[in-house]
Amino acid sequence: MTLIRLLIVFLLFGIETPLFSGEPQDQLQKTTDRVLAILSDPTLKSSEKAKERRELILKAIDERFDWEEMARRSLARHWSQRTPEEKKEFVILFKELLMQVYMDKVEGYSWNKIQYEGETIEGSYGTVKVRIFTPKEQPIRVEYRLTKKGSTWLVYDFLIEGVSLVNNYRTQFNEIIVKSSYEELIKRLKTKISRP
Repeated sequence: MTLIRLLIVFLLFGIETPLFSGEPQDQLQKTTDRVLAILSDPTLKSSEKAKERRELILKAIDERFDWEEMARRSLARHWSQRTPEEKKEFVILFKELLMQVYMDKVEGYSWNKIQYEGETIEGSYGTVKVRIFTPKEQPIRVEYRLTKKGSTWLVYDFLIEGVSLVNNYRTQFNEIIVKSSYEELIKRLKTKISRP
């Protein structure tokens, strides 16, 4: 959950960009700018507008993440054993889990800044490195891994201080499946998502 909270920090905080940047970084910044604009919009601040505000934020985030790729990598070797219907269900549950965590925290963060440290592109894969500064100005290293689909760069994993979100979930999911079953994993995901 800490990894997700730090992702939220990235999406909410202002950004310092270098003079030159490529497509992956530019597209990440556009998503951040959209979220900031939604959160700053005075017409969306009232409690009556909470649902609309959340839907707009979720739409912005949804367009920047490759949920299927993240889900596939998180399930790892167990992915190939799933039927097409199971894969579809798992992607939906995985996305709902991350979105729920995101929306539970998004409005509780104070704004700060992010500084881009550079990006690399190898074919259809890209990496964007940033430093997130906490309110006490302590830097946190984050590395976003993206894949290009058409003209869009989508996040499929990110590392915080060297710890991968995908690897973190992969370890948890594998442990549940090995000790119990895939069905038990699905049951736990549904229970977690259904909690208010």
